[in-house]
Amino acid sequence: MTRVAIMGATGYTALETILILLRHPGAEITALTTRSEERPHVSSVHPQLAGRLDLFLENLSAQEIAQRAECVFSCLPHKASAERIPTLLAEGCKVVDLSADYRLNDPQVFEAWYGVKHPDPERLGRTPYGLPELFRERIVGADLVANPGCYPTSAIVALAPLLKKKWIRPEGIIIDSKSGASGAGKSLKPHLMYCELNEGFSAYGVGVHRHTPEIEQVLSEVAGEKVDVIFTPHLVPMERGILTTAYSIPTADFTQEQILGEMRDFYENEPFVRVVEGLPNTRDCRNSNYVSVTARVVKDRIVTISCLDNLVKGASGAAVQNFNILFEYPENTALL
Repeated sequence: MTRVAIMGATGYTALETILILLRHPGAEITALTTRSEERPHVSSVHPQLAGRLDLFLENLSAQEIAQRAECVFSCLPHKASAERIPTLLAEGCKVVDLSADYRLNDPQVFEAWYGVKHPDPERLGRTPYGLPELFRERIVGADLVANPGCYPTSAIVALAPLLKKKWIRPEGIIIDSKSGASGAGKSLKPHLMYCELNEGFSAYGVGVHRHTPEIEQVLSEVAGEKVDVIFTPHLVPMERGILTTAYSIPTADFTQEQILGEMRDFYENEPFVRVVEGLPNTRDCRNSNYVSVTARVVKDRIVTISCLDNLVKGASGAAVQNFNILFEYPENTALL
C-alpha cells in the first residue's frame, strides 16, 4: 500500500484525483492540504466525498507531508508547486506535479510565459514529461514527473505520429481547441459565472496561451526539429471535455487510410489511445482516461481530430497513470 498526499486539495483536479485513488487498491490517501489556516473536513469542500473519506484539509509543511506520504500529487498553482517540491524530494517523497512548473525545459521561456522567475530552475529539462505514450521509459524510476497540460495532451497525441514519421511539415500547424469550463479551475472569475458562460462560445488567449510553448517543445522533440504552431483555445458552455482539431500540411500525398494506419501502428500498445474511424465526440471520453483520435484528408491539408476529458486524461487520470508507473502498479489500475 502506497501512502499518498494531495497538495491543494480544494480544486477540481484534486477532487478528480481523490475519486480515482479511492478505487485504487494500492493507494491510501493519508493527507490533504490547503494554504488556508482553516481546517475544513473534506466533505464540506467536496460534498461528493461524504462518507467516503474521513480527512481534514490542513495547512501542512513539506516536512509534515513527507512524514505521512510516500507520493505527493501537487495540485497547487504554478510557482507555488515548485516552491515546495524540492523539500518533498529531499525528504524522500516521489511527486507527480499537476501544475505547469516542470513542463518547460528553459527557465527563461517559463518566465516569459508565466511572468515569474522559476523557484527551482535546476530541475527544468531534467524532469520527465508525464505523457507515457511518448516518454514512458523516462518516467520509470523517476522521483518527479511533470504532468502534461490538458490542451497539450489532446494536440500532441494527434500530431506526434505524423511528425515522427515526417508525414507533415513542422511549420504552419494550426491547432483549434474547445474546452469545458472546468479547465479554467474552481476560483471565481466573472467570465465563468453562469450568466456569462451559458449560451455563449468564445475564443480566449489568442496567440498568448501558456500551453503554446509546451505543445511546441514536446512536438519539436518528437519531430527532431523545431515545430511551430498557432494555438487557439475556446471556452464552451459545458462542464468538462476537450475537442481539438489540428490542420497541418502533408509532405506527400497520403490517403486517409494510410494516416489512420500509421496512427494505429504508433499507438498499438497504448491502452488509453483509441484511433477511431468516426468523428469523436467529447461524450466518448467523459469520465475516462481515453483519448479518441482520427484524421481526414481535406484538399491540401491533413485534419486531425482528438478528444479527451480534461479532468481525467487531461489532468488527474494522467497523474494516476504516472503514479502507477512510478510505483510499479499495472498502468491501468483504477483508470476507466
